[in-house]
This record gives sequence, C-alpha cells and structure tokens, in this order.
Amino acid sequence: MMKYYNMNETRGFLESIGMPGGDFYDLPTSEKRFPDGGQYRFEVPGIQGPGPMKALLEQLDEYGIQIHRVTQTKGIMFLTDDEIKTMVEYAKKWKVELVLACGPRATQDTSASVKTEEGQRMGYRLRGQEQIVRGIEEIRRGARLGVRGFLIYDEGLLWALNEARKSGFIPADCHFKISAHSGHANPCSAHVLEMLGANSINPVRDIQLQMLSALRAVIDCPIDIHTENPKSSGGFIRHYEVPEFIRVAAPVYLKTGGSVAANHSYDTTEKEAKQRAKQIMLVKRVIDEYYPDAVVSPK
Repeated sequence: MMKYYNMNETRGFLESIGMPGGDFYDLPTSEKRFPDGGQYRFEVPGIQGPGPMKALLEQLDEYGIQIHRVTQTKGIMFLTDDEIKTMVEYAKKWKVELVLACGPRATQDTSASVKTEEGQRMGYRLRGQEQIVRGIEEIRRGARLGVRGFLIYDEGLLWALNEARKSGFIPADCHFKISAHSGHANPCSAHVLEMLGANSINPVRDIQLQMLSALRAVIDCPIDIHTENPKSSGGFIRHYEVPEFIRVAAPVYLKTGGSVAANHSYDTTEKEAKQRAKQIMLVKRVIDEYYPDAVVSPK
C-alpha cells in the first residue's frame, strides 16, 4: 500500500528542537517585556544627520510625545566626526538611543551584482573579508565618538562584532540591531541571529501577525517592526495593526515615519523630519484608542 505523508512529523521534529511547529495563528499574547517593564518603544529611522535629528526631536517636544530611538541608515562613513559628536549630544539631551548604520554594504561595492534582478537577493551583505575589516572599522570609529548602537546588515559581520565585543576589542556595551535588509522572517533565522549576538532584530517589512507571533516565541530580544514603509519597499501603512504588533510581539520597537521617505537611505530634510514626528502622533492615537492598556517604556 502507498504510504501517505503529512507534515506532523516535521512539525514534531521542529518542536523537539525548541522551534515552533508552524506559525501561531491563535496569536497568543506575549508576556515578554523590556527591562523597564515596557511593551513598546518608538523608533524613527532614516534620520541621516544632526539637522534632521534636532528638528525631529524639537517637533516631538511640541507634540508632547517621547520616542526612544533614532536610527541613521546611510552609514557612519557618510558622517563627519563633528556630525557624529553632535548626534551623540542630541541623544543625551533628549534621552534617546542613537543607532548609526554600518557603511560598507553590497550596494556600495565594486560588484554590480546587487544591482541586477537576481543579485538583489544578496541584500546588503558584504563581499570579501576586506569589507568585514572595513565594517569593523566603521563600528570602532563610531564607538570612539560615543556611539553604542549600530545597525548591521551582514550575519558574518554580526558574529565578528560580537566576538570583538566579548574580547574587549570594542566596548562591551555596544548594541547591534539587525536590519530588515538582511531579509530574515522566520523563527529559525531569528534564533540564529540572537545566538550570533543580535540585540534587536528587524524582520522583513511585510511579516504577518501569525509569523511575528511564532518568531517572538523563540527569541527574547526586542523585535523592530515597520509601522509604515517608503514606496521603494512597498509603501504600505500598517498603523491599525500596531496594537496587535504590541500584544503578540512585545517587546517591540515601532519603526515609524518611513512613508515620508522615498527609500531606505533617503536624506530626510528638516521639514520631512517634522512630518515623521507627525506619523508618531498618528500611530500613538491608534494605540491609545485600541490598546490603551499597552505599556510604553519610560523615556
């Protein structure tokens, strides 16, 4: 007789190694929290220099809204020492985390592969060990100037930086955030990233709630979730999903304001930085209305 197979054996195997047997369509509530007890924090990405950063934070003061993280995405190598120092000063003044991106990436390499339809699948990953050396140099430079949060695009670089952090080659309090451009979107990948030293993980922008819930089950570090996106990465607005993002995936950083930009490394103007602040206010309204019990981290 012909033997019929189903997926239960594979699901059982995955569960035996500590992974979910599938996506969590029942969307259980996450009991995990930030160390301060918060379920969520606000992050504004794409703030490429001190001018837009100051404009953003001043506008948020006018709205009476706190955020927790500002992320630059172009790369440390595009900033002068004085610009980095000024951004560090603003981060201290407004009590926000500052995350600067590692500069070398596939789109800036001498290879044209990443610009082809097939080559785009490599994301921003690094080609050759010299690029790893340069990536570590980026982080060392940022750390010398007072930065402790870094946006990373390559898993190998993440591993090397974690080893550097453990050995004292770079400061032990450096934090590594994995970009959505690395293309990860499943619990097994997230588990590996956390093992490699990731302090927060940004899955792909269109990850669905049941996938997000399964991912949360296997990692403890914060998950960074886009509440909206520039046209270059889909242009979708997910404000009404935010209450469920918080409930099923806490602790989360809500990455807000991306719809103002044209693309990932867009040079946000000071005027556009203020528009990003408005987007934070719009997301906060949805949270206050549909999940008023959600706990935001104190500033």
